[in-house]
Amino acid sequence: MLNVIAKDARLAAQQLRGFGEPDWLSPGRAFDLPFAERALEAARAIEGDVNVVAVAGRRKTLLVADMDSTVITCECLDELADQAGLKPRVAAITERAMRGEIAFATALRERVALLKGLPLDALARTYAERVRLDAGAKTLVATMKRHGARAVLVSGGFAYFASRVAAEAGFDDFRANALLDDGRALTGTVREPVLGREAKLATLEAEAARMGIATAEALCVGDGANDLDMIRRAGLGVAYHAKPAVAAAAPARIDCGDLRSLLYLQGYRDDEIISS
Repeated sequence: MLNVIAKDARLAAQQLRGFGEPDWLSPGRAFDLPFAERALEAARAIEGDVNVVAVAGRRKTLLVADMDSTVITCECLDELADQAGLKPRVAAITERAMRGEIAFATALRERVALLKGLPLDALARTYAERVRLDAGAKTLVATMKRHGARAVLVSGGFAYFASRVAAEAGFDDFRANALLDDGRALTGTVREPVLGREAKLATLEAEAARMGIATAEALCVGDGANDLDMIRRAGLGVAYHAKPAVAAAAPARIDCGDLRSLLYLQGYRDDEIISS
């Protein structure tokens, strides 16, 4: 199946006339077409997101989602560093890590070390002032849960933020790293072992085993290199507004739409989607 999500999907459907009648999932926003190589080639000229999706087992019963720059609009560590006047320095390391240019765990320890001595109230300020759910996050989670899925947030970031984001977005559970402190300020260290690329994949596998399902029944979404293993293992792996190398390697990608697009990828129609 060819899934098309575009700002002007009616124009996209006109551009793809001759390849089949569109099956509208969201009038003017998303539709399916029967798959054909020629249709895929033509669709690549469309301004929007075009993906090939399997018809069998299309709807997933497990959602495993990255947090930073996926479920939320920012990188919490970068915003926390801004409280210490170190955002440009820390953000540069974050960017390299997300592109896969340096090992995630090494980059995390290096960035956290720069925050040594930062008062603990900086975490609360960062969450209150900087952390915002990405568009469609609550809708994605609520809709999948209404249809029987489990939703888990898995982050290479920090439990302080992940616990709050998970509750706000409606996730069933979360996994994240823990910042260490002395009761007044950050010590510049993180609890070992660091939750990174391998741990994200392990979370997917453990959650699937816990539910008694195959990883083919899971949807995994993220934007960085540390998300790639779980994205590749899932039945529906999505690179979401991702770094170029991640987008190129992922089975599916969303570059234009918001998190609601993950529902259209699964074949949900507007009348089945819980708006929030």
